[in-house]
Amino acid sequence: MLKAGIVGLPNVGKSTLFNALVANAKADAANFPFCTIEPNVGIVAVPDERLQVLAKLSKSQQIVPTRIEFVDIAGLVKGASKGEGLGNQFLANIREVDAIVHVVRCFDDDDIIHVSGSVDPVQDIEVINLELALSDLTQVDRRLDRTRKQARGNKDAQIEVDALEKLSAALNEGKAARQVSLNSEEMELVKPLGLLTSKPTIYAVNVSEDDLANGNEWVEQVRKIAATENAQVVIVSAQVESELVELSDEEKLDFLQSLGVEEGGLRSLISATYQLLGLRTFLTTGPKETRAWTITSGMKAPQAAGAIHSDFEKGFIRAETIAYHDFVATGSKAVAREKGVLRSEGKEYVVQEGDVLEFLFNV
Repeated sequence: MLKAGIVGLPNVGKSTLFNALVANAKADAANFPFCTIEPNVGIVAVPDERLQVLAKLSKSQQIVPTRIEFVDIAGLVKGASKGEGLGNQFLANIREVDAIVHVVRCFDDDDIIHVSGSVDPVQDIEVINLELALSDLTQVDRRLDRTRKQARGNKDAQIEVDALEKLSAALNEGKAARQVSLNSEEMELVKPLGLLTSKPTIYAVNVSEDDLANGNEWVEQVRKIAATENAQVVIVSAQVESELVELSDEEKLDFLQSLGVEEGGLRSLISATYQLLGLRTFLTTGPKETRAWTITSGMKAPQAAGAIHSDFEKGFIRAETIAYHDFVATGSKAVAREKGVLRSEGKEYVVQEGDVLEFLFNV
């Protein structure tokens, strides 16, 4: 399951956003630093209207969406890499996630204390990124000392040394590991380090409801930073998200449209995360269930089958494949076969977004 960690300074709206994204979450959104000590975990269904359509056509008994896990990690502060504010514990939590959702405060509210005294998203980002980089630098330099001793006459060790030296130089300059150009072999050798700044990052800029549609000057500052880091920016309003929880689907749509937007923060964050990580969704449907599955872009049919069960991949024969829109247009697999839009694909077929698949395999 995809896991995204929600991080940021104290009092930027992390727990409020988490509670809204995960309606049944128990995170405490109190107005003081470190209100979230243990990471709160919530699993949410990835919204996908295609499932409802397919389930109706297939008369499915149940719908099973793919899921994403959000981890609300307590606020980091300056000095976290040296243990300030329970920093070591929080940094360890970040190492376990696939992507980082960095919540940045881009709203003014005298009633909500800012840990630094005033709203300054550029400074806030620098504080968090510096602490992550310092933590990574400690790991890289420690590993570099050990690996240099093994490098003489050891090709892999020398390749790793070269990669670690590149990373160390960049981290010393305050850059993120993801900004360092490494080849596939180098990346594989340093992957076990689980570097914090190598993780794909989305800046969730938390704005007031008045700025949800178009952002503000603070948002533009964050966009400039993201452009230099290969990161993405998503505009959210934690306060709006908390209000959406109480509304029906129809009321949510009306409320969002009144604010000048078409979707809420959950959809925006998931879309950005999928794009950033290069993920795709394929679908399976039948009388028992209609279900969504998440795979990596470029994955071939046998590996996609393995997402369902390892036996499917081992005994893969072929994949009965139909594009979602063709399935809907024809109304069933039988008609799709008659129309010639249902295809049999082999081991080299690269699964596409929205493919409706049925795998044939040997037991």
